[in-house]
Amino acid sequence: MNDFPFAVVAFDLDGTLADTAPDLTAALNHALQALGRPPVPAEDVRHMVGHGARALLSKGLAATGEVNEELIERGFPIFLEYYQSHIADHSRPFEGLEAALDALAARGVKLAVCTNKLEGLSRELIDTLGWKDRFVALVGGDTLPVRKPDPAPLFAAIERAGGGRAAFVGDSITDTDTAKAAGIPCVAVSFGFSDRPADQLGADALIDHFDDLIPALERIAG
Repeated sequence: MNDFPFAVVAFDLDGTLADTAPDLTAALNHALQALGRPPVPAEDVRHMVGHGARALLSKGLAATGEVNEELIERGFPIFLEYYQSHIADHSRPFEGLEAALDALAARGVKLAVCTNKLEGLSRELIDTLGWKDRFVALVGGDTLPVRKPDPAPLFAAIERAGGGRAAFVGDSITDTDTAKAAGIPCVAVSFGFSDRPADQLGADALIDHFDDLIPALERIAG
C-alpha cells in the first residue's frame, strides 16, 4: 500500500461516476407523458438531478405546468417502473473513471458511494455497469432517515467502508454542502449535473477529467 493521504474516497453517483442523464430523461418524460405533460429536454434534466427521484419528478412537473402532491404520487410509480426497466440503456461511466478507481484501489483506498438516488436503484445501476466489486459501501437516499446535504449519509458511507481519513467527490452544490457539513475535503467534477457553474460550487478542488483526480486528492490533503 502506498502512502496515500485518504483511507476512503466516497463518490456521488449520478453526474459524478456516470452520465445517467439519458435514462433519467427517458423515465421522467415517460412519466410526464402519462400525466399529459410535454417532454423536458435532456439538457434541462441535467440541471434537475441531485435530490432524488421524487424531486426530479417534481421539477419536471414544475417545468411543464402545475405541480402538486397528487400529481407526484400518480407519476412517481410510473417513473420508477420505467426507470428500473431501462436503468442503464444509455448510462455510461465518465471518461477516465474506471482507471482512476483502479489507481485508488491500487493505493489501498476503500471506495464508497453516497447518493440521493434510492439505494435499490443505485445498487441495480452499479451492478449493471459492472461495478459490484468496486465499492465496499453504498448509502442511498432512503438508506437513512435523512439524505444529503445532511452529513449523516456521508459519515455512514465512510464508516461502512472502514473509516479513516476521507474525501468526497461530487458534481453539485448538494455534494459540496454535504462535504462542508461533514468537515471533509471535496473534489468537484466540472462535467456533471450541476445547476450552477462548477467553479461556484465551493469545492476544495475542481477537475475536468478523472485523470486529474488523484493529483487533486493529494493536493487538497495538505
